[in-house]
Amino acid sequence: MARVYVEAHGCAASYSDSEMISGILQSGGHTLTENPEESDAGVLVTCSVKDATADKMIYRIRSLSDKPLVVAGCMPKAEMDTVQKISGGATMMGPGSIQHTLEALQSALLGKGTVHMEEDDSSSFLPRVRLNPAVSIIQIARGCMSECSFCQTKLAKGDLTSYRPGDIVRQARQDISEGCCEVWLSSTDNGCYGLDIGTDLPSLVDAISSISGDFMVRVGMLNPMYMTRIRDGLLKSYRSEKVYKFLHIPVQSGSGDTLAIMRRGHTATTFQDTVDDFRQAYPDITISTDIIVGFPGESEEDFADTISLIRDSQPDIVNLSRYAARPGTAAAKMKQVPQDTIRHRSRILHEICRDISSESNAAWIGRTVWALFSEYTSKAIRGRTESYRPVHVSGDVPLGQWRRVTITNATDHGLVGRLEKN
Repeated sequence: MARVYVEAHGCAASYSDSEMISGILQSGGHTLTENPEESDAGVLVTCSVKDATADKMIYRIRSLSDKPLVVAGCMPKAEMDTVQKISGGATMMGPGSIQHTLEALQSALLGKGTVHMEEDDSSSFLPRVRLNPAVSIIQIARGCMSECSFCQTKLAKGDLTSYRPGDIVRQARQDISEGCCEVWLSSTDNGCYGLDIGTDLPSLVDAISSISGDFMVRVGMLNPMYMTRIRDGLLKSYRSEKVYKFLHIPVQSGSGDTLAIMRRGHTATTFQDTVDDFRQAYPDITISTDIIVGFPGESEEDFADTISLIRDSQPDIVNLSRYAARPGTAAAKMKQVPQDTIRHRSRILHEICRDISSESNAAWIGRTVWALFSEYTSKAIRGRTESYRPVHVSGDVPLGQWRRVTITNATDHGLVGRLEKN
């Protein structure tokens, strides 16, 4: 039996994978360690969606390759040659092959460097060791139905495979019974969930929010192209007191021409209409979106359209990325925008987004709200308002407890509050 160090990067699905990998290792008799220096072997769950992230993965693979290593997640599936060049002896395991964890670890320990890329639909409902005992991360599907020209995730996770609602609900019910106060619904794209098995996201949200218990559901990222199908149903699902009023809907660009080249399948109007509808129904809702700056062919007019959309829609959170070509994608073969131009545009948009976020959070100062505390940080404990705004407080609050908090300060990243007596 080995002492194994597990490290994860990327989206919630990657962290969910790491929890299941840890669960399988522990069930198999291995010991988990929090320090790689104290381990006999390591498992690195990778992400390769962005160029900067891929660079970090390369660094981590090199850092951990002094011991037997299993490289898991998206990178070995999308960039197997890259992993082999960095660490020729590493065993590789794809994002749909978690059921081979014990076999992969044994291979790494023996120095065989085998490759496991088999797909298994059952890999979302395996034993797990939670990173946070208060949070249940449930993958509701693998892959997606989109064909975005810039996305490497599709290369790693393939077409949509939705997991059955009954299995997801049973997992959520078990996690809640074990003390989880948040249920995160995660996948490559929640918006298309169920379209391959005759159901949809609103139906799943309704089923989970009907489970008895004191918990909140966080609906993960969903692409705008599917909102016309599910918007009315999702607006109704969000009426539940158990659903965070939080919507992550990545628009990526405000230019119709750029969106077409990206193959996003939606328009800026689709995004704006969705934001308007959800804000009208839930005025305190937190809207999060993603923007790619400097996509191949992006003109000054295209960039101006993006600025206009951001100023019109006023998203509370913007995940801003500078475009960088990813191996194997169609966009990597297109004419690239000069890096100096990308950096300049990124600085402009970053300032605009920062100001919008700061103003949005500042509007909460003076309000007394309920917050669910679900995470310890290095300096304080962090809770979430009903609209999923992060609020930091000083004091001792047990995980899973709701407390009244008066907001005393705000930044572009979140809120600062003072605990009140309930």
